[in-house]
Amino acid sequence: MATRVRNDLFDASRGFSVGRPGWVFALWYLVKCMFFLSPLPWPSGWRSLLLRCFGANVGEGVYWKPRVNVHFPWKLTVGDHTWVGEEVCIYNFEPVTIGAHCCLSQRAFLCAGNHDYRRPDMAYRNAPITLGDGVWIGAQSFVAPGLTIGTDAVITAGSVVVRDLPAGMVCQGNPCVPVRHRWADANAAA
Repeated sequence: MATRVRNDLFDASRGFSVGRPGWVFALWYLVKCMFFLSPLPWPSGWRSLLLRCFGANVGEGVYWKPRVNVHFPWKLTVGDHTWVGEEVCIYNFEPVTIGAHCCLSQRAFLCAGNHDYRRPDMAYRNAPITLGDGVWIGAQSFVAPGLTIGTDAVITAGSVVVRDLPAGMVCQGNPCVPVRHRWADANAAA
């Protein structure tokens, strides 16, 4: 007997809550389409203000490139002077915390949402993501749900992060692993 899969973001019985009424989500979606997914270079300060209006905790001096996709601003925290590149996707079905002085390069994907493929109803299996201060996520990298990336870590372009990564390391690959200390080259050159 086949089980019908429901696709309802507002059905908390599946283990997930949007965290706001449907009309707030609908209003956010319209704002997102106009000011975030648009290729137009709207001022970053304006985008930060809009996110704050919808419940995000956004620090000072955050720079937003065009075509950034934030799913639920009320589940987002971004520290001061962070740079969010073009076409970054923040799929924050659970809280995503991005530290200060971070860089999310073009098309980076922070994915705090997932489904349990072992269950016929495909129930949600979401978990928060935390990036420490000074983290750099390289272009087209993927960060899976439930992970913490330590302060000043660098994730090189195209990496797939499926486990926590330590502070101060350059990490790369699929699966992403630490390969060297971030500041080792700078200390040797001094």
